[in-house]
Amino acid sequence: MDRLQTPAPRPLSVLIVEDEALLAVELGFLVREAGGVDVGHALDSAGAVAMARQLQPDIALVDVHLADGPTGVEAARQIAEGDGAMVLFMTANVKRLPEDLAGACGVIGKPYSDRAVRRALTFLARCLQDETAPGPPPPGLVLSDQFMARWNVSQLAQAG
Repeated sequence: MDRLQTPAPRPLSVLIVEDEALLAVELGFLVREAGGVDVGHALDSAGAVAMARQLQPDIALVDVHLADGPTGVEAARQIAEGDGAMVLFMTANVKRLPEDLAGACGVIGKPYSDRAVRRALTFLARCLQDETAPGPPPPGLVLSDQFMARWNVSQLAQAG
């Protein structure tokens, strides 16, 4: 079955971990525009980990700096390792991320465009469904080395 015949990915369930209320609402809107389901919003690391455990989202969009300080990296690591959700950092603090991205699939640096977020969510939904990338990541999305290998992205980039 070629990519044009592949069924549309099932809607992603998305947890938003962001302490700025207006930004969280905007991300929720973008999730819905991309065909996903906004399952909840957390303002701090403890809330993020608890909600991920309870709601079992497909993906958590996580900022580095939360209401309880620069705790997003540790929250992301706990979510990725303990709760099985994929994590995508959405942050202006890209330089604060560890080399392994705390187990996250990647990062979108702020400021980002609505279009970049929608395309990234669609790309990630397809990767989760097909267990391989449909092509190179869209502009604005930087994948971790771990997920590049997992989804054969480096081979796609070399082939393209």
